[in-house]
Amino acid sequence: MKLPALVALLLLATASTAPSTSPTAGAPGARTGFSAPPAAAAGSWSWPLAPRPALLRAFDPPDKPWLSGHRGVDLKSASDGGPVTSPESGTVSFVGIVVDRPVITVDHGNGLRSSFEPVASTLTKGDAVAKGEVLGTLLTGHCGPAPCVHWGVRRGDEYVNPLEFVLDLRPSVLLPLN
Repeated sequence: MKLPALVALLLLATASTAPSTSPTAGAPGARTGFSAPPAAAAGSWSWPLAPRPALLRAFDPPDKPWLSGHRGVDLKSASDGGPVTSPESGTVSFVGIVVDRPVITVDHGNGLRSSFEPVASTLTKGDAVAKGEVLGTLLTGHCGPAPCVHWGVRRGDEYVNPLEFVLDLRPSVLLPLN
């Protein structure tokens, strides 16, 4: 093996075992300047819809907070009117209308909050919810004719990819066999 290839392999092996708190810089969901450990392990939350939903629209944050982008994910529901559940335990911090859609937000602690729309709920601010508990009923309209829920997650004031809490999004690294 040539020296440059060996150095590259060693760097890759070191990088793959080093702890990481953010996706590759510039990638959707990248958190520049973020160094605190994640508050939830990848894949430790549950899906807000059952059965496991298809992804209709991915997380696509804007380069600057004031620009347009998609600050969450749209998940396909089996039908309108189905239950939307809390992906993790927490406390309801908001229930109301934002623009023209009913929204419910759950504070999970550690600076993490999930928001769901369009969801009609009988819960009120301050209600405790358990992981998997029904938050409300999915309404029509967000994805046109396809029934879907928009799920956003914020860590502090920054939107993060909700899928990082239900899937392991770390990149696969292939190493040589010998």
